[in-house]
Amino acid sequence: MLNGPIPPHVDPRKLVERAATLEGVLPIAKMARLSEQLTSSDGDVHAKFSFFRDQQKLAVMHVELNGEVSMVCQRCLEPAKFHVGGEYDYVIIPEGKSIDDLPSGYDALEVGDDPIDLTSLAEDELLLALPIVPVHDPEDCQQPVGYATAPEPSENVEERPNPFSVLAQLKRDPNV
Repeated sequence: MLNGPIPPHVDPRKLVERAATLEGVLPIAKMARLSEQLTSSDGDVHAKFSFFRDQQKLAVMHVELNGEVSMVCQRCLEPAKFHVGGEYDYVIIPEGKSIDDLPSGYDALEVGDDPIDLTSLAEDELLLALPIVPVHDPEDCQQPVGYATAPEPSENVEERPNPFSVLAQLKRDPNV
């Protein structure tokens, strides 16, 4: 197992044959696409890449990512911290090979002659893990100044007839 900085480029086929595990930190500042979505590019993501052969003798890369990012809360417009990451399993296949017969639970990672960029792969997964609408928990969130919530409906509201009810009557009349 290798601890410390994750190498930028690796050949996953060689690492599978050695049953290697790479573990370390990936600086968020080196992930430009991810940093664009955040209020701050400070911090690191803990990453662990395990390469092995599974029971079906498939070359597998198991990825574990764990980090915390800061985004703008869409409710109060203040910075908020969010946990991102997860676990991902990839089957390493030669470039151009059919992925129709992959077992469920695996994603395909097509590998050609060039080594793969682990930081870019981790950045792709972290982008997908970001919340679509980042918001604080409601009890932690302060509404912006001047923001008024919708008033609760009053119980004394008078029922008005639906103006389209005449059309419903016309629809039921067979002579029209």
